[in-house]
Amino acid sequence: MKQTSRKSKKTLHDSAIESYEKQLYDYKQLLEISKSLSSVLEYSTLIESILYVCMCQMRVLGAGVFVLKTFDSDFFTLDSNYNGLEPLDTISYNIPITHPIVSFLAEHNVSYTLDEFEKAFGGEDLLEQIASLNPSLIVPLKQKNHLNGILLLGERIDLGEGVSYNEYDRQQMMNIASLSAIAINNASLIEMTTTDMMTHLKLKHYFYTVLAEKMEFSQMNGLPIAVMMLDIDFFKKFNDTYGHACGDYVLQQVAKTIFDGIRGQDMAGRYGGEEFVVMLYNTEASAAMLVAERIRNEIEKKTLSYENNTMHVTISIGVSVCQPDTPMTAKELVEFADQALYQSKRNGRNRVTLAATPSTSAEE
Repeated sequence: MKQTSRKSKKTLHDSAIESYEKQLYDYKQLLEISKSLSSVLEYSTLIESILYVCMCQMRVLGAGVFVLKTFDSDFFTLDSNYNGLEPLDTISYNIPITHPIVSFLAEHNVSYTLDEFEKAFGGEDLLEQIASLNPSLIVPLKQKNHLNGILLLGERIDLGEGVSYNEYDRQQMMNIASLSAIAINNASLIEMTTTDMMTHLKLKHYFYTVLAEKMEFSQMNGLPIAVMMLDIDFFKKFNDTYGHACGDYVLQQVAKTIFDGIRGQDMAGRYGGEEFVVMLYNTEASAAMLVAERIRNEIEKKTLSYENNTMHVTISIGVSVCQPDTPMTAKELVEFADQALYQSKRNGRNRVTLAATPSTSAEE
């Protein structure tokens, strides 16, 4: 009996040591995660980092996060913020900030399985958006009582069918969620200070800073990068005919079309006045021209209404591309696009022109 008792105590002792070692390891992991996320201030890159961290730490095959696309958005949107999940084409993955799901998650700092969530929100129309992704865990990303995002974890690799997360796993996930929410909040503050309030596009100085960083990374990794310069044709007539408030409205509508026409990894900025600039990451000349032409066409076919006045707007665009084997500064790449824009305007406006850079030939 004594021998059995000693073995039992030894087993408990070893088990306790193993548990403490795991906790110590996990705390070290949280510290590294905190350092990693706090060093990323670019919003789209941060979201990618959060997904990667969650997939690795929780050993899941996929993850996605509903976040505000801009700091003053009315919807939490999935957009392209997922990896390993399979959204349905028939569903629009947008959750209004006024929806009960948002207020509920903001009040409760706990994670939910899909079954637990369905019991709380049975019959809600927007539950379909979450249920269709078949998450193994639904996690609020909260800072204090403010919801910064809704994280969905996919199928877990090391759990069998019908086996759920234990309390330790859930607590660890909430720790990661807390760090993620703080990082998102910090990135949102940067977003506010680098964004033009009227158009919600990036300010010129910030655009140049990010473009220079992306070009350096692209050249080291063999990726092309493109820039578009865009200018509203005959913009002065809107101010002169209908007033400056109408001009502001036109700027906002054009900016929205530009923003909606690019990917999350790209970036659009207001260059000044009625001029805009766009960075297309990892994009060859042919693809950049297609994006530019699509945006130009979308703007041309829109009918704008302002105080019972119907208006049509066109835009001229210049495109330049930097290949990884052609050293070029951010300023030079933008200047090439600006020269191509000038050609578009000189040749009749409402058109796209490809700049003759050292690595591309002119096309009209």
